[in-house]
Formats: sequence, structure tokens, C-alpha cells
Amino acid sequence: MSAATDLELLAAWQAGDKSAGSDLFTRHFRGLFRFFTNKLPGEAEDLVQVTWMACLRYGDSLSRATSFKSYLFAIARNQLYLRLRSREPSGNVDFGVSSMIDLGASPTSLAAAAERDRDLLGALRSLPVDSQIVLELHYWEDLSATELAHVLELPVGTAKSRIRRAKELLQTALARDKQAAEGDGIELWVRSMRAKLPVPS
Repeated sequence: MSAATDLELLAAWQAGDKSAGSDLFTRHFRGLFRFFTNKLPGEAEDLVQVTWMACLRYGDSLSRATSFKSYLFAIARNQLYLRLRSREPSGNVDFGVSSMIDLGASPTSLAAAAERDRDLLGALRSLPVDSQIVLELHYWEDLSATELAHVLELPVGTAKSRIRRAKELLQTALARDKQAAEGDGIELWVRSMRAKLPVPS
């Protein structure tokens, strides 16, 4: 079923076809792993598995999604937030304010990366978690504003505003790197990091 669409694979998996589930998992594993590894690198593989099982469990909600990808990352976002809240004594976290650095998460290891790339990952992690998610899903997973609106549970116009605001916050965080912070250079730089993150083959 390698030529099947995501939705066809999901339907076959829900009907008991394990090979369809395996094909679908292979297709989306790297994106899911990237999503988690710049936030909770030591827990990325576990969070991928938890998200994947929730994907099967909540498949009936797919009809409200704009695409399988937006459905999958909406679940991933919810699983990330559940995990982060479980680490806080009060269980209360404002993801529009708190960053991964504020939440004490360990940084992603990029031992061989250039200092400039490490600076970018650090800047992303210094943003509010919601803004970090917006940029990573937009640039690394190519989610459209409409798909992001589903993931964030927001109107499309508000999602577009969130993308613009997240870019501004990142530019501010990288203001000391004049070349990267000007024009479209920052967007190309963020996109380039997709291939540099450590993702199991």
C-alpha cells in the first residue's frame, strides 16, 4: 500500500491491517521525531509512540482536520503539553509565555553543528512554546496556515498572525546576528535546520 494516501492507510490500519499502520508510521516518523526532539530530546521516541497510539485511538476526530498531517501534529502538540504539565508541581503552564528553557528542558544535542546553528536552536527554545511550535511546523513540516489553525485550534486569520508574531520574536532573539535577522535570510536558515536535527534512520 505504499502508493496509498495517508487517509487510506489510516483506514486500513483502523480495520486491522498492521502493515498499513507500519507504512503510515514510516512515512511520518521523522516529522514527529523532529517535533519532539528540539523540545524534549530524551523523551522524543516515547512521545512519538504515545502520539502514534493516540492517533489510532482518536481516528474518528480526523473528519474535523484539514489534513492527516494537521491531525497528527494536533495530537503531538497535545501529548507534548500533557508531558510538560506533568513535570510541573502545579500542573499549570502558560505555553503562550513559557519557553522550553523556562521549563528546564535539556537542549537538543548538535555536537557537530556550527555555532550559528546552535544559536538558532537555542533562540527557538527561548521563544514561548506556542511560538516555537508554530515556526517548526511551518518551516520544518511545511504546514500551511490552514493546517496550523487546526493544530493550534484557532481561526485561520489568527494562525497567520501567530506565524508573523513568531517570526518577529525569533528575529528579536537573533538580533545580534544582523545578517540572519534581516529579510528572508532567517526563514531560509530555519528551514535549513530541518536536515540537521538528529533523527534516527
